[in-house]
Amino acid sequence: MVQFRPGSHVLKIVTLLSFLGELPFQSLHLLGSGRVYKALIVRLTKPEQFINTQTGEEITCRLVTLTGSGKSKTVRLYKKALHILEWVHPDAYRYYMEAFWEHHFPGDSQHLDRHHRVAEAAIMCMRAGFAICPYLLPELQNQRRAVVVPQEPVLYLGRALKGIGGIEANKTNYTRLTGAVFVGGAAYAVYNTRSAVMKWRGKGEFKALQSLSDISRLNAAIEHVDSAVLFGNAANIALETAVDTANSHRREFRFDSIYSSVHFIPMDENGIRQLRLLTAPNWKERLLSLLFDPETRSYGRGMFEHDACVDGTFVFSYLDGDLARLIRFKEGTEGRTEPLEVLCFPHQVGFLREYLEGRAVIKTIEMDAVEAALEIEGRDALE
Repeated sequence: MVQFRPGSHVLKIVTLLSFLGELPFQSLHLLGSGRVYKALIVRLTKPEQFINTQTGEEITCRLVTLTGSGKSKTVRLYKKALHILEWVHPDAYRYYMEAFWEHHFPGDSQHLDRHHRVAEAAIMCMRAGFAICPYLLPELQNQRRAVVVPQEPVLYLGRALKGIGGIEANKTNYTRLTGAVFVGGAAYAVYNTRSAVMKWRGKGEFKALQSLSDISRLNAAIEHVDSAVLFGNAANIALETAVDTANSHRREFRFDSIYSSVHFIPMDENGIRQLRLLTAPNWKERLLSLLFDPETRSYGRGMFEHDACVDGTFVFSYLDGDLARLIRFKEGTEGRTEPLEVLCFPHQVGFLREYLEGRAVIKTIEMDAVEAALEIEGRDALE
C-alpha cells in the first residue's frame, strides 16, 4: 500500500504531472535523490494500492507509464489513474485535461523536448522555493494595470504567458521561452538549453521580451524587463547558446544582446542554491555590499564591465552567473594591462579558467558564507 499524503514523493510526482504533463526520466535527480525517484517511478508502473490519508479513499491502479528510451524516456500518468488528480486539488483534473489534449500526447520529438525543457525549469524553480503550480496562481490578464502576481517568488509557465485572455499570443508562438519568474519586484524570462546549443530566432525572442514586458507592466507593476534565467547542464554550452544566432552577422539578434543580463543556472544542487540568491530581497545590491567597500565599487561606471577596483585591481563578480556581463567583461578588457580579478563560487572555477584563458586571477567564496549573509534558507515549494 502506498500512502498519498502531504509531503510524500508520490504526491509530489502526481502534482508535477498534473500541470507539466510529463517528466524526463533522466532528470529525476533534480527532485532529490535520482536513485530513489527512479526506483519509485519503476515501482509505480505496476499496480499498487493507494490510500488518501486525508480522506481515507483507496484506489488500486498503475499510477504512471514509461515510454521511449535514453534521453527521450518520459514519465506520464497512466490513463486509468487520471482521477487520482482529484486527490491533488479540485482543479487539477480539469487543468490537466485542457492542457494535454484530453491525455492524448503528440508523438513528435519537438513536443517532447519542449515538455522536458519546461519540466526541468519548473523543478529547479520549485526546489529553489518558487510557487509553480498554475491552477494555484492568479490568472494573468491583459486588460488593465493591476497587481496580480503574488509577492512571493513565483514561476508562470510559458503556457500561461501565451494564453492570456484565452487567445494564443502570436508574438510568443515561436519563442524558446519556457516561462517567467517574478521575484523581488523584478521579472526574468526563463529558458532551458539542456545539453545542446539552443538556436535562436532573434526576432522571435525580441517579440517574446516585448510581450513579457507588457505582461509584467499590467500584472506586476514592473516597467522594464531586461534579464533572463538560462538553465543548462554545462556552462560552456550555455555560453555558446548566449552568443549564437541564425544570422551570425546580426549581433543585435544574439541572446546576450536581447537580454542585458543572462543568469546561467546549472541544473544541479549548486544551481538550485544559486537560483535561491534571486529570492533574497534586494539581492544584487546586498551581494555587492557584502563583497566590496562602498569607496571601491564602480556603480556601473568605467571603461569596461567590473564591480570594484581594489588597490588598483579591477574585480568582477560572477557569483550570479551572469553570462552577458561576463562576455562584456572579457571583450572590454581585451588588450588592457590593468590587473584583473574574478570572484566566483567553487563550482564556477573550471568554466571561468577555460573562458578567460588566464586573463584574470580567479578567487572563490563559499556558497555557505553568501547564503548566511543574505539569510537564505533552502525550501521546496511543494513541501
